[in-house]
Amino acid sequence: MEDSSVKTRSDRIYQGIIIAILIVFALCAILPFLILVSSSFTDDGTLAREGYNFFPRKFSTYAYWYLFKSNAKKVFRAYGITFFITIVGTAVSLLIGPMLGWVLSRKDYRRGKALTFMVFFTMLFNGGVVPSYIMYTQLFHLKNSILALLIPTLVFNGFYIILYKNNFSSNIHPALVEAAKIDGAGELYIYFKIVLPLSLPILATIGLMVGLGYWNDWTNGLYYITDTKLYALQQYLKSIIDNISMLSQLATTAEAGAVAAKMPGTSIRMAMAVIGVVPIMVLYPFFQKAFIAGIALGGVKE
Repeated sequence: MEDSSVKTRSDRIYQGIIIAILIVFALCAILPFLILVSSSFTDDGTLAREGYNFFPRKFSTYAYWYLFKSNAKKVFRAYGITFFITIVGTAVSLLIGPMLGWVLSRKDYRRGKALTFMVFFTMLFNGGVVPSYIMYTQLFHLKNSILALLIPTLVFNGFYIILYKNNFSSNIHPALVEAAKIDGAGELYIYFKIVLPLSLPILATIGLMVGLGYWNDWTNGLYYITDTKLYALQQYLKSIIDNISMLSQLATTAEAGAVAAKMPGTSIRMAMAVIGVVPIMVLYPFFQKAFIAGIALGGVKE
């Protein structure tokens, strides 16, 4: 009994320490976001004088008014483009990417090692920005098109392919494939009816990473988009910051200086950060369910 009580007490102490550590990590993630939201609703002059706080010292919605009242059409159009490329890009990535990973995981494919090396090689070396720009603009003529926001990111990350390969090798037993072939199943049937349903956790995980990559991407727009009507959300928000900074620097006359002074500086940056992150925070719990619901039960016994 003494040993049992001592063990129980030590377990409680251990659990308390773990909970305390997790609370600290949670606060490290939550508190900066609270400061972000609070700063977006704080008067810009108050921010400059008194700094940041968890609660607005002087409440103001001018930053959001500036974004949605005077630029509402452009903001919603940028939102629409970002949602489109995120949904389409993630869907196409999850449709095609696992196919390559499944092929590389098959031990009966003779060229699997050579192709795996080629995929791994792309993780170590790439052609660089200039050759990529020349290829997409002069060879594929993607400049100022919606495909310029999709294709460069859709050229699959070698890291994701390796994750697919390792997952298939570990979780899809060859006996399942052999049994399906004996029953007359073809390769496509095996892939879509057996492989993918047993791989939902890795599909959800990589799908979330790919979706976040599309949502937060602004480099493709910077390189390939000059038409403001094709600006995605991140590029459009960056252009607003650049315009405000330029107006502030060029405000030499008293009238221009007064106009620039009325423009929110720090608060609008915070508001744009909130606008960019809130949709992902709202959708993330739905993706999180996929991690749990997609766990495959059962296995193969030999």
